Amino acid sequence: MAGDVTWSGSMPEIYDRELGPALFAPYAEDLARRAAALAPQRILELAAGTGIATAALVRALPAASILATDLNEAMVSWAAPRIHGATWETADALSLDLPDASFDLVVCQFGVMFFPDKAMAFREAARVLAPKGTVLFTVWDTVETSGFPAALGASLAAVLPDDPPTFVVRVPHGYADPDQIAADVASGGLQVLTVERLVLRGSARSARGLAEGFCLGTPLRFALEERGSLKALTDAIAEQLLSRLGTGQLEGDLAAFVVTATAA
Repeated sequence: MAGDVTWSGSMPEIYDRELGPALFAPYAEDLARRAAALAPQRILELAAGTGIATAALVRALPAASILATDLNEAMVSWAAPRIHGATWETADALSLDLPDASFDLVVCQFGVMFFPDKAMAFREAARVLAPKGTVLFTVWDTVETSGFPAALGASLAAVLPDDPPTFVVRVPHGYADPDQIAADVASGGLQVLTVERLVLRGSARSARGLAEGFCLGTPLRFALEERGSLKALTDAIAEQLLSRLGTGQLEGDLAAFVVTATAA
């Protein structure tokens, strides 16, 4: 579905504001720490989104040259003026217009799941990777293992029992088999060094904020619009999340895999 990889209009801002702290910021700090330990000079980030990991990389490696890329022009346009210390470009991870062996580190935080041909993306990463370079990326574990997405899934099933949207389960949390991940990385010409399952905690400002983040700031939005009033469905999902997660600021466990690979 084209909508599965589409962000437009106000979506990047809502996504960054509501889901950044809830889902992505904890892993961005971990990724930046791992990247800093490698001391790369030239970094390529794929599927950089709103720049949550980019900003962490800039803080951790202020002297490095960082090229942040994303397929979605709306994401790049929103992030570029806000995340300084990196160069921003619109780019397709499956077909990079970049020279061979031009980066010491290729990173991707929670973007690989969206690539339609993952082996091809890994081949492109391997091509632009310098000798002894590293690929470092994160992907989500299954939806049941992360509190906020799991609560969302239950809320969608309650609000739309006859036809709940499958985007969150099918795409962000649909690439959670470590054996398949390792096989795809190897087929892309890379050698897997580690596949580590990592549980961290995210923080959301409220159940309402989570509902807005998921329903208005991700491609779930398009599936909801096909099923009725976006506002009414967002309100109903917010009420469901409130009943499941409680009031006020929320914290929840998140589970993901951190993968490190190098040129085979």
